[in-house]
Amino acid sequence: MSILLTHGYYISDDPKEQKIMKPYPPLGLLYISGYLLERNIPNSVYDSTFYSQPEQLDYIIGMQPDVIAIYTNLMTKVEVIRLIRVLKTDYRYGFPKIILGGPDVTYNCENYLNAGADFLIIGEGEETTYQLYQAIMEQSDYTAVDGIAFFDNGQLIKTKARTKFRELDELPLPNRKAVPIEKYLQTWKTNHGKSSMTISTQRGCPYTCKWCSTAVYGQSYRRRPAQQVAAEMRLLKDQYNPDTLWFVDDVFTVSHKWLTEFHKEVLAQDAKVPFECITRAERLNDAILQLLKEAGCYRIWIGAESGSQKIIDLMDRRVDVSVVKQAIQKTNALGIETGTFIMVGYPGETEDDIHQTIQYLKEANPTEYTITVAYPIKGTSLYDEVESRITVQPDWETSTDRQIDFKRTYSRKFYDYAVSKVVNEVEFYRELIKTENRNPIKILKLKTKSILASGLMRISKQL
Repeated sequence: MSILLTHGYYISDDPKEQKIMKPYPPLGLLYISGYLLERNIPNSVYDSTFYSQPEQLDYIIGMQPDVIAIYTNLMTKVEVIRLIRVLKTDYRYGFPKIILGGPDVTYNCENYLNAGADFLIIGEGEETTYQLYQAIMEQSDYTAVDGIAFFDNGQLIKTKARTKFRELDELPLPNRKAVPIEKYLQTWKTNHGKSSMTISTQRGCPYTCKWCSTAVYGQSYRRRPAQQVAAEMRLLKDQYNPDTLWFVDDVFTVSHKWLTEFHKEVLAQDAKVPFECITRAERLNDAILQLLKEAGCYRIWIGAESGSQKIIDLMDRRVDVSVVKQAIQKTNALGIETGTFIMVGYPGETEDDIHQTIQYLKEANPTEYTITVAYPIKGTSLYDEVESRITVQPDWETSTDRQIDFKRTYSRKFYDYAVSKVVNEVEFYRELIKTENRNPIKILKLKTKSILASGLMRISKQL
């Protein structure tokens, strides 16, 4: 009896990540591993991040597991399917039962099962993996396991939805000993001068942004006790001494009561480690910012997605763009770094909306920002809205949702050029207003690129 937990992400196959080099361990798999261990189910985790698929397959040959549980998402799907194909067709691997879990399986059940998976876990994975593994080994009734999907004589069977954990303190800590944490820390240290680890305090999100997937944890809000979170921080501090922590929660400051308790526990347990988190602007105020700073927060990512109120409303973000701007400015003024997320190409977005986004970034002045062209994830409200207008739908097994395109105000090319316009115009402005160490050559290059992007946007509108 044996179960292997693994995934299909390989830095060696990701040119973008090779430039960024900010990898994190597969926290979800580590939670499942810890849960299984607590119930006396021995398991192994093969973290493929720093290795190749051939190395992963060599490990599987040596282990010969009865069951392999694989985490998949829209970015790793193609590699996961390749992995499944090998495992299901080559006798050397012992033909293990294949379980898949992750956000991408919920709305692609038949696709993944047709690709060779034996079972899919829909929703939270800990309890379902435990019960499904037992059912496989005992060859008992699979329909008695909530939260799974499988084929029975070619017919898709979905069992009753799994009841979500109400009390997250019931979950054991993630089994970080199962993966090469030191390799992650050293990779960060080498490339960025400081190391970083991830930690989770909550599951679910109570908000309704149309482009966001809630396929695993649902539209809910469940939180671990602040005392337990601080204790985990202290444990990480003592065992690994990371320079920073990254809280992976969707909205870290959703509960001011919880945050007040968190602040108290971090200080009481001497668990303070510099950290960054994500939140919403309306869940910040002067008092909360002060608590965050005292607890060790050095950077807050404050979502906006657009500088146009029209687009924010179309996204169902339920926030005022001026509130976001002020929150970023206040956070900056307190000496905490800021980040924000920008999305262009959302349905209904015009050139004027993009100019508003540029102005917003100039005025808000976040320390960092990310920008992407909007794409529809199956199962989201955005996907439902644009499904009838999809113009590019690549082969499912060999593509990702990022490659899906739909009829927008302008062509996809226009929005690709718009990304360049936003970045170069904002960076030009930042360089221009510097009071010292201003670089005239850089200013000229950035402005030239901005003008070029504007020209290409105009041309693409005419095509």
